[in-house]
Amino acid sequence: MKKQIPFNVAAYIRLSREDGDKAESDSIGNQKKLIIDYLNGKNDFVLYDTYIDDGFTGTNFNRPSFKRMLADIDTGNVNCVIVKDLSRFGRDYIDTGKYLERYFPDHEVRFISITDHIDSMKQSYDMLLPIKNIFNEQYARDISKKVHASMKTKQRAGEFIGAFASYGYRKSPADKNKLVIDEYAAGVIRKIFNLYIEGYGKIRIAAMLNEEGIVCPSEYKKINGDHYRNSNRLESTSYWTYSTINRILQNEMYIGNMVQNKKSQRMKGKPKVQDREDWIVVKGTHEAIINEETWNKAQDLLKRRTRSLDLNSNISIFAGFLKCGDCGRSLVKKTGTQGHGGRIVNYYCGTYVRSGRQYCTPHPIPHLILEKIIFEDLNTILQRIDNMREVIEQNQAALVTGKRINENEKNRLTAELEKARKLKKAVYEDYRSELISKDEFVTYRQDYLKKEELLEKQLKNIDQQQEKALPDIFDNPWIKRLLELRAVEKLDRDIVVEMIHEIKVYENHKIKITYIFSNELETFFRECIRQ
Repeated sequence: MKKQIPFNVAAYIRLSREDGDKAESDSIGNQKKLIIDYLNGKNDFVLYDTYIDDGFTGTNFNRPSFKRMLADIDTGNVNCVIVKDLSRFGRDYIDTGKYLERYFPDHEVRFISITDHIDSMKQSYDMLLPIKNIFNEQYARDISKKVHASMKTKQRAGEFIGAFASYGYRKSPADKNKLVIDEYAAGVIRKIFNLYIEGYGKIRIAAMLNEEGIVCPSEYKKINGDHYRNSNRLESTSYWTYSTINRILQNEMYIGNMVQNKKSQRMKGKPKVQDREDWIVVKGTHEAIINEETWNKAQDLLKRRTRSLDLNSNISIFAGFLKCGDCGRSLVKKTGTQGHGGRIVNYYCGTYVRSGRQYCTPHPIPHLILEKIIFEDLNTILQRIDNMREVIEQNQAALVTGKRINENEKNRLTAELEKARKLKKAVYEDYRSELISKDEFVTYRQDYLKKEELLEKQLKNIDQQQEKALPDIFDNPWIKRLLELRAVEKLDRDIVVEMIHEIKVYENHKIKITYIFSNELETFFRECIRQ
């Protein structure tokens, strides 16, 4: 790594509420002070920025400040990362190793872990570094199990253990495991239930709240100083939506029942959504916002207004796959009629449909045009595969000839090797029969050993060349499945589900398709080019 002076430093700090990092020595303030003290008096370091992930686990790297730091590294603003210790950087030993041994060296980033005495510029990483990372991960696993067991016990006792109370409540100042009513937000909750019972739909209720300037739950919590993060909310959404109203109307917390364990926390990956029978519900744990009568009326209406779909005729083949390219919301289907009575299907941005043009534009796209674009794109991919096949087949004869030549050479070398081994054995027998001296035996034996070793290497090289000569790149399951689509005349739901991950729709009928097999396809074309 080239020494760059000064080093633009990223001070990275992390503290998790769930992995046992509660000691004062690991606090945010302590980590920051330790890094600042380390930098004092060092003229070759300039603190570019401090990146703090407060309340984020170390078992994965899906952390906002960490991602912001990587963005600054990619743009060249940061070329040195300093942490208190390795566990603050990450507890997943595999991903931690990738960053320390591949990503940072590739980007010429110096890494310093103060208490571990690690400085990538002064010496290579300690051989014990992977073991330290494994211990960090195992420590996190052990703590996680104990914390989760304790959390389940509290949940069954009706104690609130969430980081943030449901909208309409707040944690009691006297006991953080108890909920008390937030009168302002509770008033909004009552209004929502009353409007719904009076006959207003969920979209209309959301629009009314937006028109009145009432901030949505996530924004309300921010205003009140909570570091709230809603994983279901899109970054651009700061208003009431259909889904928010729908969740509130079904939230049993508002009749005084504690509902928890809707999701099971996992060390890695996203939390798993639990089946309803696995929820932990304890009745009468806090003051109700909605009385039983109002709740029962709302639940009855919800059941009656649920539209049962005829899945054979009403569901779109693209249902669940279409997203607005700008706001990220799902597109919704609208059915209209043409001049001669025929029915046409169009898709529109869900934000536009439910909340109006001030929040997003329509992004309209007819079903037939969308189907045509995707079908043509799949056919283009198929054509590229066929073109690659044709090029490879044209060179097949040369490859087969080369393979035949290699086979002849392999037979010759094998015969030579067998001969050398027989001569080595014969020279030993001559020595035992006192036909040659010991010095002659040692000399002859060394010659035959060297020849044997050389022939074995040559045979190994031929085997390796043969393995590389004709790789069956068309044996990939995705390539085989794609080639089967040549007989398909139109898209259907099965093809969309099997082949497509997501379709982003922009204005003017522009779309971006992400296929499930994108990585396999990229590897396939790369291998074809090597041929």
